[in-house]
Amino acid sequence: MSNIKGYLDMELLRFTTAGSVDDGKSTLIGRLLYDSKAIFDDQINLLKETSKQRGDEGLNLALLTDGLRSEREQGITIDVAYRYFATPKRKFIIADTPGHIQYTRNMVTGASTANLALLLVDARHGVVEQTKRHAFIASLLQIPHIVVCINKMDLVDYSKERFEEIIADFEDFASKLEIKDVRFTPISALNGDNVVERSLNMQWYDGSTLMHLLENIHIGSDHNHIDCRFPVQYVVRPQSKEFPDYRGYAGRIEGGVFKPGDKVTVLPSGFTSYIKSIDTFNERVKEAFSPMSVCITLKDDIDVSRGDMLVKADNKPMINQDVDLMICWMNEKNMLLKGKYTIRHTSQTARCIIKEVKYKIDINSLHRLKDDKVIGLNDIGRISLRVTKPLYIDSYRRNRNTGSIILIDEATNETVAAGMII
Repeated sequence: MSNIKGYLDMELLRFTTAGSVDDGKSTLIGRLLYDSKAIFDDQINLLKETSKQRGDEGLNLALLTDGLRSEREQGITIDVAYRYFATPKRKFIIADTPGHIQYTRNMVTGASTANLALLLVDARHGVVEQTKRHAFIASLLQIPHIVVCINKMDLVDYSKERFEEIIADFEDFASKLEIKDVRFTPISALNGDNVVERSLNMQWYDGSTLMHLLENIHIGSDHNHIDCRFPVQYVVRPQSKEFPDYRGYAGRIEGGVFKPGDKVTVLPSGFTSYIKSIDTFNERVKEAFSPMSVCITLKDDIDVSRGDMLVKADNKPMINQDVDLMICWMNEKNMLLKGKYTIRHTSQTARCIIKEVKYKIDINSLHRLKDDKVIGLNDIGRISLRVTKPLYIDSYRRNRNTGSIILIDEATNETVAAGMII
């Protein structure tokens, strides 16, 4: 039982892969899974059989993540493929995202919750337009860590000079973006160089292998532990013999640290109380922090319901009905200026109207297009909304959880956009 608890308590790293078409994203993930012994025997046998049918030399590791038939036929990634694996040090969730420009929305979806982005660069081609586009999206989504994997080093004779040249090119471009932590690793996903095992072909490289980096990179401070934010998702009233008077507020902590005895303010009412207890699914805890899911009880009986937020009295979010945001449009139908949509923010749902389109971003040049304000599928732009009720928001740069929204088409119930509050 203690082994299971230890496994559940292991730290989880979410990471996404991005890069141009044929840079080897799916092969790299396949190599990570294969070399870390995270594939079952029947999967390996099926992989051998499928690779043989396709006429591939050896194992085609890309087939582990490319699950759609059209992906396998074209040898490309179209949809976001999620894969889960674990090592003795950490648990991982990988989002394998597409490289094509027409699937920008899929990359935004896969990267929105990532702690780290693996940005693949083909050693032969270096930093290309698509590399810059994905670095920009990683910067826009405030992904805390970026690892630039310079792949296919075997095709440039494992050249140290080529590796250093690509680093210089990327750093020159990245200096214009808000990227906090960038690391570079020379690899060959096909042959396994520097993926899980150190490469004998690149003795000049004295940095970490990719797996060592993924297992050891510090992500504890990626979450905002300063601004206390607890959106209430559900009011727990068991009314059982064991808990006749229990009234708890369940949800996920989206920022800060909460402890029993803390004075909290309930938004929007403004009433204050003190935390009586904090419960998880199996125990009472002495403190809770982002991103834990907990049930909080208060010392006073005050009216708290879904959509309300518990915060510290001296550290409140912005309370606004007018919201400025960067948006990625995900629907075939263009965004309607003055159009009405449903907005979801933490546990709140409201209606909103698109007030203004300020500019659209040319994802190729990163220029702001102030004259072209038609936002369609896969476009990224800056807009302002008017919401029917106040939202309790932080800027996305400060807190990714309370700084993000989604828009939903009221007629079809489809998610049409994801937004980052400025």
